[in-house]
Amino acid sequence: MKDARQILTVEGLNRIFTRSAGLLRKEQCMHAVHDLTLSLQQGETLGIVGESGCGKSTLARMLVGLDRPSSGVIRLDGEPIEGGSRELARQIQYVFQDPIASLNPRKTIGQILEAPLLHLGDMDKTARRQRIDTLLDAVGLNREHLQRYPHEFSGGQAQRIGIARALAPQPRILVLDEPVSALDVSIQAQILRLLKELKQQFGLSYL
Repeated sequence: MKDARQILTVEGLNRIFTRSAGLLRKEQCMHAVHDLTLSLQQGETLGIVGESGCGKSTLARMLVGLDRPSSGVIRLDGEPIEGGSRELARQIQYVFQDPIASLNPRKTIGQILEAPLLHLGDMDKTARRQRIDTLLDAVGLNREHLQRYPHEFSGGQAQRIGIARALAPQPRILVLDEPVSALDVSIQAQILRLLKELKQQFGLSYL
């Protein structure tokens, strides 16, 4: 019997990158992800562990639709998902490893948080503002931050902004690509506590 709480499954996933080696040499292939199978339950935190270069980030990009598998299938609620779809972006969001680099330096924080609401939601201006206020409260930021730019924030604050942006379309799953590795140790603990609180508050699942 299928587990009703199983929301994301990966079956036989492969990602192969090919590179031309010239006229007289065969095409070179690199297996970034090889025959991966996993499942994520509702409310679960599932850790993917491996050395640098083993394919963790490639897997993360495939799960959020930024890259396509060479073979295998990714299912959400038992149904195959296609990368780049609007519905996928609503359900699964990405928190990047480098918080500063992941934010558009030409946009204010208000514009950054509003962007996913404009592209993925069906909210009017008032509803978007209310949603942004909820996100600021959730991640511990102030309204005055909305008019500032990413370079004006510390790494920990920038990651809070990145998390708020990921939460904007009300996803069920967050894919977190080493979200605290670029932060100071003391700040790492704060962000981990925040993620734990958000998981309970919004009923999230983490990978």
